[in-house]
Amino acid sequence: MSHKAGFVSIIGKPNAGKSTLMNALVGEKMSIITPKAQTTRHRIIGIVNDEDYQIVFSDTPGVIKPNYDLQESMMNFVMSSLIDADVILFVTDIHEKYDENDVLEKLRNTSSPVAVIINKVDKSSEEEVKAKIAFWEEKINPDTVFPISALLGYNVEAVMAYIKSKLPVHPPYYEKDELTDKSMRFFVSEIIREKVFKLYDKEIPYSTEVVVTSFKEEAHITRIAAEIIVERDSQKNIIIGKAGAMIKKVGTYARQDIEEFIGGKVFLELFVKVLPDWRSKKNYLKRFGYED
Repeated sequence: MSHKAGFVSIIGKPNAGKSTLMNALVGEKMSIITPKAQTTRHRIIGIVNDEDYQIVFSDTPGVIKPNYDLQESMMNFVMSSLIDADVILFVTDIHEKYDENDVLEKLRNTSSPVAVIINKVDKSSEEEVKAKIAFWEEKINPDTVFPISALLGYNVEAVMAYIKSKLPVHPPYYEKDELTDKSMRFFVSEIIREKVFKLYDKEIPYSTEVVVTSFKEEAHITRIAAEIIVERDSQKNIIIGKAGAMIKKVGTYARQDIEEFIGGKVFLELFVKVLPDWRSKKNYLKRFGYED
C-alpha cells in the first residue's frame, strides 16, 4: 500500500476554535488555547503519524485586519500556509460574521480542496446549522462542509477521515517520531505567554512577548530563565504587580504547566524588560521570529 503525506492548513478568525480543533486532531496540546483573541501568533505545526500516512497540520494566527507590523507578519503566516496546503480547513464559529474578503477570495480561487468547519454547533439549533451550511456553500463553494464541536469532539473523526481521503501519495516529510517543527524553548515561551493572556487585562497581553534566554537540562531539574518583553514602564509595573505578586503568580502557573509538558522538575526565573514600541519595529520582529 502506498504511503500518503500532506500539509493541512487550519485557518479562521480568532476565537473560532482553530487551536481546539488542532489539538483534537493532533491529540497533543500543541497550540495554546485561551479565550482571548490573537493568542496564536506563529504558524505552529503538529504532525500525526501512522504506518501508512503522515499529516502535517499547521495552525495559523487568527485572521484579522492588521493594524501594526506584528499583525502584518501574523497575516503573512496565514497567507503562506494557504500556498503549500494539500487540504485547507476553514474554521468558522456558527455565530460568526465574516468580513475579511481577501481571505475568502483566496479560498474561492485556491486549487486545494477546502473544507468549511462550522464549529460550536452544540450552541445552536438544527435550523441555524442548515442555514449556515447553505451560506458557506454559496459564499465560497467549498469541497465540503462539516458542522462540529471541537470542544466536545463531535464530528472530529469525520473531519479526520476526510483529510485522509484527500492526502496525496508521498513519502513522509518529517521523521516518524516528530510531533512538531518547534523547539521545547518555543513551547515554554508559549506556555508563559498563555499565563500572561489569562492573568492580565486590556492591552497588556497584546503588548507582551516572551523570550526564553536560558534552558539548561540537569540530572534532576531543568533550569529556565525567560524575559517578558513589554512596550512601556507602566506595563512593566503591571506585569510585576504589587511587591512582585503578579509575576510570582505567572511563574507558579507557568512552572506547573512546563513541568507537565516536559515531564520533570523545573526551576523557572522570570524577568521583565521594556523594549519601546517593539510590535512596530522590524528588527525586533525578526529577532522574535515573526519576519523571514
